[in-house]
Amino acid sequence: ATTTHGRLTPEERAEAGIGDGLLRVSVGLESVADIQADLARGLDAL
Repeated sequence: ATTTHGRLTPEERAEAGIGDGLLRVSVGLESVADIQADLARGLDAL
């Protein structure tokens, strides 16, 4: 919520259903399989 919703108050975010754990992914035009593989690699590294 620091970028796309950073200007909203905590109350406004809560009303919109935007919690602190929300992860927004902007993917562009890359193939779905590539995006899934990239996300899986990143999550596996945690």
